[in-house]
Amino acid sequence: MKRSYLVRALTRTRNRTSLLTRSLCSSASQPSGADVALKNVTKSNFEPALAELRHHVREADFVAVDLEMTGVTSAPWRESFEFDRSDIQYLKIKDSAEKFAVVQFGVCPFRWDPHSRSFVAHPHNFYIFPRQEIVGDGLSYEFLCQTSSLEFLAKYQFDFNACVYEGISYLSRSQEEEALRRLDSLYKDDSSNASSNFRNGVETQLISMADILFAERMKNMVSEWRAGLLREGGGGHEIQGNLNGMSQKFQTTFFHMHPALVVNGLTSRQLRLIKLITEKHFQDLAYVYVTGETSSRQPLIVYTDSTTDRESLMREVKACQRKEAETKIKAAIGFRQVIDLLSSERKLIVGHNCFLDLAHVYNKFIAPLPSTAEEFVSAFQTYFPHVIDTKVLLNLDDALLRIVGKGGTSLSKAFGLLCRPIAPSSSSTVLAGKPRVIVEVEVDDQRFPNWNSGAKHEAGYDAFMTGCVFSQACLHLGIDFSSHAAAVDLVHNEKLQKYINHLYLSWVNGDIIDLKTGKGAAESLGSTSVKRHHPKIVFSNMILLWGLPSKLRGKDIKDCFCQVFGRGSITSIYHLDETAALVQFSKAELVSDFLILKDTLGRDNDPISVLHPLSRIFESGCVRAASYETYKEICSSPVSELLFTDQAKAVGINWNTRLVEQAIGSENQDDETCEKERKINAIPICQDQGKTSPGTSVSDTQSSCHFPTDELVDSFYPSEAQMSK
Repeated sequence: MKRSYLVRALTRTRNRTSLLTRSLCSSASQPSGADVALKNVTKSNFEPALAELRHHVREADFVAVDLEMTGVTSAPWRESFEFDRSDIQYLKIKDSAEKFAVVQFGVCPFRWDPHSRSFVAHPHNFYIFPRQEIVGDGLSYEFLCQTSSLEFLAKYQFDFNACVYEGISYLSRSQEEEALRRLDSLYKDDSSNASSNFRNGVETQLISMADILFAERMKNMVSEWRAGLLREGGGGHEIQGNLNGMSQKFQTTFFHMHPALVVNGLTSRQLRLIKLITEKHFQDLAYVYVTGETSSRQPLIVYTDSTTDRESLMREVKACQRKEAETKIKAAIGFRQVIDLLSSERKLIVGHNCFLDLAHVYNKFIAPLPSTAEEFVSAFQTYFPHVIDTKVLLNLDDALLRIVGKGGTSLSKAFGLLCRPIAPSSSSTVLAGKPRVIVEVEVDDQRFPNWNSGAKHEAGYDAFMTGCVFSQACLHLGIDFSSHAAAVDLVHNEKLQKYINHLYLSWVNGDIIDLKTGKGAAESLGSTSVKRHHPKIVFSNMILLWGLPSKLRGKDIKDCFCQVFGRGSITSIYHLDETAALVQFSKAELVSDFLILKDTLGRDNDPISVLHPLSRIFESGCVRAASYETYKEICSSPVSELLFTDQAKAVGINWNTRLVEQAIGSENQDDETCEKERKINAIPICQDQGKTSPGTSVSDTQSSCHFPTDELVDSFYPSEAQMSK
């Protein structure tokens, strides 16, 4: 991915209408007094908003969340495909969460009010930005942006300026722990120089005549100040003399009941030289950094009565510095306090097609993502034990699916169909006359019925829509909210147990993951909502080809394989991009047959190899081949090249053919070896046609080989990222 996709793209984006001041109008059916702005939270109002949110989350029956990111896929081949195994789907989600930034985080607590018999929602729209808050910690954040994602955000008036300049920064738990470890390492040494050495780097040396002259002048000046203190008993002696005007940069003060010399207006190099001569030539003086009244760092030269007094003073200074550093680390936690709040309260978290959202939450606010889905869900469950995906809920319940239809499970469509009194311009009559859940919005202690901001794809409003869809879906599942005189225990409700902690790992192929085990759960849940476009996928029957010429289409690859392995030997061909494809054989043993054949053709340069049907694919000399496991290996790399072939090269996979274990082991079997030699040296045949006659041409043989339908075996090129909601 080119550097032009990095974060600087955000600052060049044209400033759109500010979301902080925009009035979000409600529908025409609402009273005029119901107009209310979506609560946008930036660093300027974060603290009071957080205090308010704490109260609402603690009283909530569930909390809906939604995220807006700077992108979804770092390369076209990293999109979610139907032929991706579940472990590869996780690796692609992991790559997305690690490379892109979260710029908006929507949090909307929902509380059941038995008096008004309605849910009360409190939508919050947080702008967040990974700003470096701890000076000197070495952290420098960098993330990618997809131009299509930025265009999408701009289309819905996303305020990029508010994000960059006013976005709330954060530290993850692991980053906080690392910062505290560095702090422990810094202050574990009791020597007086530990702190200042850390700040000033390597030991300063006099390396030029200017340094030598400056150091000598400072030595004389400090000596004069010290001598004056001793003559007058520490009575605030000012430096006398001119010394080229340098005396104007020094003032006498008191620090912890000790006379001290304040050093003003010098460069960092000059300060390091002063520190050097102080520590080298004056045993009763201590050079320290302290925080002044303006919160800026102030260097001081402090006089002490004895070595013991000096050591005691330095310990006291170090303790203050450590406490100050810890305070800065705690302050830098920022938005993560919201995540800690949601985790500590153990509320039911509701999202819509939200596995990618959860991966972002873990990676940004907890720790780096583990390498496998099983490790991830095990770690994630310790922080968020109860999660529900409304997309799973809508697709697995037959009654709900009949209402929304298979094409209506996107968030905006489901909201329009299920939440008709709230959703604008809804023409659905499916729920006419049927019971519905009333949702009211409360802002600054004022309630507004049937609130609608019309601000789709703002994280706060999308979280509100998600919660509304969930509450209405619960009613259709038979959950009677009106019977509850207090809080609703949705976590343990038997009607929801089938859906809690089951999320779509990939909506494209309908794979559902169980957050408790990390295993697939689609079959056990009876999920049949996703119509598969391809024949049954058998991963062990696949081989990976890359380095393909861009002009080579799926039909060309099919024809070549058909001549060698016979009709029906290939069930599907899937293109990752224009340079790479996965080929699925009808039998697993054909994988090793092909890889051995490919390896042999690559080593031989005789006329038969040149005329072999597969030479049409391999003629460039750049085509590589391997089993499906190599696809996983390449996907697991953090590198993201635009083309898959370049990705494989960047990962370091440059060999021509990687043979599978069973292929190597079978070479000792005489009958299989003979069969492989026949395939290499004989005129190509089709398996169900028998041997060709001496007069049969290659083209005749090719014409007798065919597939059940061209539709099933032709190339399948990805259209666009389908991991979005």
